[in-house]
Amino acid sequence: MPISLQKGQQISLAKEAGPSLQTVRMGLGWDAIKKKGFLGFGGGSADVDLDANALMFDAAGQLVDAVWFRQLQSKDGSVRHSGDNRTGAGDGDDETITVDLTRVPASVQTVIFSVNNYTGQNFSQVDNAYCRLVNTQGEREIARFNLSVQGDHTAMILASLRRSGSDWTMTAIGTPSRGRTFNDNLPDMRPHL
Repeated sequence: MPISLQKGQQISLAKEAGPSLQTVRMGLGWDAIKKKGFLGFGGGSADVDLDANALMFDAAGQLVDAVWFRQLQSKDGSVRHSGDNRTGAGDGDDETITVDLTRVPASVQTVIFSVNNYTGQNFSQVDNAYCRLVNTQGEREIARFNLSVQGDHTAMILASLRRSGSDWTMTAIGTPSRGRTFNDNLPDMRPHL
């Protein structure tokens, strides 16, 4: 049974998923915006282009590498992005980022997951948005974070994976931010490193 994470809550991945945990996948899902037509009939929908990001930081808080829609794999190959979904159409995860914890370089202390709305709608307009962490061995969901935070922000710093000896700790962050790409959000990420 997955843990429903609240903002600021931490979990030990080894305790939740077992010591054999090697690879995790962050899934991001959302639905297109349903438009209301005349008298509530026939409005159609508008595409939403949310973008998942994984940012790798060293112990000094310096950005080492970024995996996002313009770079689908980290330079060392330990983090991989599924590709850009520009609509939110379909069921399940719309974008995923897979992290091989056994291959993340020792110099990387923290991996921060974030999401940006490239099309510019604010989160109060986005339906059914969520982030989840899955153990790829057995496809077991470890944790889920509901992104239904309503507000006029266009980006969110979702969660972090922090190295703790041979274990990794996940922290639900849930901090709103603004901007179309992760570069706009770096100042808001600093307090979470």
